[in-house]
Amino acid sequence: MLDQATDTELGPLSLLEKAARVLGAFDGPQPRLSLTEVVRRSGIPRSSAHRILDQLVRLRWLDREGRDYRMGMRMLELGALASHHNRLRRAALPLLHALHEQTGQLVHLSVLDGAEVVCLERIGGSEATTVPSRVGGRMPAHCTAAGKAMLAFGDPGAVEHVLAQGLRPRTARTLIRPLALRAELAATLERGVAYDREESFRGVSCVAAPLRGAGRAVAAVSVSCCRGERELARLAPAVAACARSVWRELYGPGRAGRAPAARPQDLEPAVSEQAMDNMMGWLRFSEWM
Repeated sequence: MLDQATDTELGPLSLLEKAARVLGAFDGPQPRLSLTEVVRRSGIPRSSAHRILDQLVRLRWLDREGRDYRMGMRMLELGALASHHNRLRRAALPLLHALHEQTGQLVHLSVLDGAEVVCLERIGGSEATTVPSRVGGRMPAHCTAAGKAMLAFGDPGAVEHVLAQGLRPRTARTLIRPLALRAELAATLERGVAYDREESFRGVSCVAAPLRGAGRAVAAVSVSCCRGERELARLAPAVAACARSVWRELYGPGRAGRAPAARPQDLEPAVSEQAMDNMMGWLRFSEWM
């Protein structure tokens, strides 16, 4: 009867909508809910709710303790990730605008997600119409300055993950040989900034600096232009200074000093799953702490 009422009154619900309702049942002050309470709060039929709860436990969105359910680590990880991104963007935005005013060029703030970079902020400049980027957009990490900056100053396992995905060309200048990318990342460690020499878009170059203290990069600031490498070298100090300023705004001056290139044994311990490693890195710096 409840299945029929749900479909008749609300229209057929997709599995995703049902799962969203089940997760939404946990938005109150009570940390643990029984199956009966989930059914009452979500309006999902008992049999469907039970199946969805079991699937969410397997996916780590929920944990089960006896007959009760509570939010799982996966929800905390993603919540911390969203919190960190919001905090990062708020701290960076005035400084990104200042960098745009100083250079007159297109400015991006990006984070690394697997083998891709995700744009968190975009401040338009003279090249805004030339570079088809957007907030929330993704690009392969191996052919972007921001991606190379975060790979060079990040977890060595992230580099191996990128290589395992394959280095697909976007232009004739994209680095598609693993040895060439490794050499470029080593050079990035030496100079402190990364370059995209028309590797993502023809006629567009970019310089990026990692957002970091003494540990792994958590983001990158970049500037794009339609001029040659000499112009990138001229822009590099301003980009690096902006990245340092954003870090100080986030974490204070005590953690802003530039450390020597991190060796694998100097990095924070990694757990077995790469996704957990990335998420827990965000969790450590987030406002959940």
